Amino acid sequence: MTDTPPSVVIEGLSKKFDGPDGKPFAAIDDITLSIRPGTLTAFVGPDGAGKTTLMRMMAGLLRPDTGTLRVLDTDLRTDPQSVQNRISYMPQRFGLYEDLSIQENLDLYADLHGVPLDVRKERFARLLAMTDLAGFTTRPAGKLSGGMKQKLGLACTLVRVPDLLLLDEPSVGVDPLSRRDLWQIIEQLIEEEGLSVIVSTAYMDEAERCDQVFVLNRGMKLAEGTPAELTKRAQGLTYVVTPDAGVPARDLQARLIDAPDLVVDAVPSGGQVRFIRRPDCDEAGFAQLLHDCAPEPREEELEDAFMLLLRQHDEAVQGSAITPLAAGTVAPPSNGNGNGPVILVRDLVRRFGDFTAVANTSFDVRRGEIFGLLGPNGAGKTTTFRMLCGLLPATSGELQVAGVNLRKARAAARARIGYVAQKFSLYSNISVYENLDFFGGAYGLRGSRRRDRVREIIRQFDLDPDAQSGNLPLGYKQRLAMAAGLLHEPEILFLDEPTSGIDPLARRAFWRTITSLSQSGVTIVVTTHFMEEAEYCDRIAIQDAGHLLALGTPREVRERSGLRAGHMNEAFIAIVEQARAAEREGQEAA
Repeated sequence: MTDTPPSVVIEGLSKKFDGPDGKPFAAIDDITLSIRPGTLTAFVGPDGAGKTTLMRMMAGLLRPDTGTLRVLDTDLRTDPQSVQNRISYMPQRFGLYEDLSIQENLDLYADLHGVPLDVRKERFARLLAMTDLAGFTTRPAGKLSGGMKQKLGLACTLVRVPDLLLLDEPSVGVDPLSRRDLWQIIEQLIEEEGLSVIVSTAYMDEAERCDQVFVLNRGMKLAEGTPAELTKRAQGLTYVVTPDAGVPARDLQARLIDAPDLVVDAVPSGGQVRFIRRPDCDEAGFAQLLHDCAPEPREEELEDAFMLLLRQHDEAVQGSAITPLAAGTVAPPSNGNGNGPVILVRDLVRRFGDFTAVANTSFDVRRGEIFGLLGPNGAGKTTTFRMLCGLLPATSGELQVAGVNLRKARAAARARIGYVAQKFSLYSNISVYENLDFFGGAYGLRGSRRRDRVREIIRQFDLDPDAQSGNLPLGYKQRLAMAAGLLHEPEILFLDEPTSGIDPLARRAFWRTITSLSQSGVTIVVTTHFMEEAEYCDRIAIQDAGHLLALGTPREVRERSGLRAGHMNEAFIAIVEQARAAEREGQEAA
């Protein structure tokens, strides 16, 4: 094994593109690294770090401008085809043919890769068993849940056994159960087939599974090492603090994250706040920031080191500490409902033909509350969400939003709510200002009122009014979508997986904005696959197969799962699996 050359050798690699303003920028800037064969390697970094560009160059889809790139001991500049014949690459948006069945997709990719017919039967059976798709081979790909689509994409990538597997953020947009299943498949392939795997990811718990991790930012390599080696960089700087009684953990987190000269990062967790102290912070200022709350040291994690590296690099480039984006004050109109629920759901049902997507669901949401709607792919949460927004009529049940009966007056309710879709849904070919001006008119804003609101929201969200919307980085597209949803100052804001595919840095800025909105009285309803984001919520509901499985504060939901401590990820998985096991037992008994 010691004589086996590295899977990838990169020396002085650079790649430039023309930016939206016509000026070239370095997507990859003089990177040098080496990847051992038979290992699981992670590229981590924020949006625009260069992860996808690096992946595409290793796959032979982009040609480097300068530097050396050898993959599987072959120079990609001179012989890209021979490398492509030995690797498999799964991009972020893997191209499944949605009109074709699972089996037909597998057959098509086997044809494209020239997999011999006598090899296919055994290979397909193995992949279908590993991905748990064997019982669905005739189902069209377009009818699969997000998690099943990702697993089918991985199976199609692996119809041949590659010498190197490249996975570009394979678990974006899938729930914790599907993410766990996907990683079990990857680790099984490494163990049984000796695959070399390189993965880019926004999840630090995924990077912790890897043999070596490369941290990228602004096209540059900031650090490399094993997860344990990198984690040590945050040693002695990590703490946990409990807020005063009655103070939401997210409010204390907002106060900490608003002091970048003292605190590197802060996140709510289990009713407490986990934070990273700056190595050079002022002792007196630090004590004053925490008021009477006493911090306790905690064990550092890989995400702590990741955030520390990013902050240090960004500050070196920018020249000063970065202040996170916070929303301005929003004063939503009162619906005369006092302290009563602003959303009321009773026995809500939605059927599509014989299929019941949502079954007898009941809950309410209070004014100024952040309410999380969670569930696996295909659980019915998106259907529930769309009914709450007035985008989909209910089959039966009672549904009131902002004091309006949605079953009778959906248009009246929609005037009082804002909506941010999971996918960027604004006009890509016009400027930021033009998008906001258009949506201001669509929301009924006129004349100077509209002009003033557009200018104010642009300032509030730190947007470039002249930038073409489609050319914005993912994090700024999300800011623009949020700004459009808040133009008419709604009293309720619906956010459908708004941070899907966004790195931890951008997620912190996003949630700082949400906390500010909540403090000003806006009610937030959010769906998310990041279970850490449930910790920002006052209450969460977990759905599966159309049924409500759990409802309560994050602490109550953890206790419901049997896990009084630990990550919400484990609590979510436990609750869903317990419900599914009970359902199976009931079916067997019947």
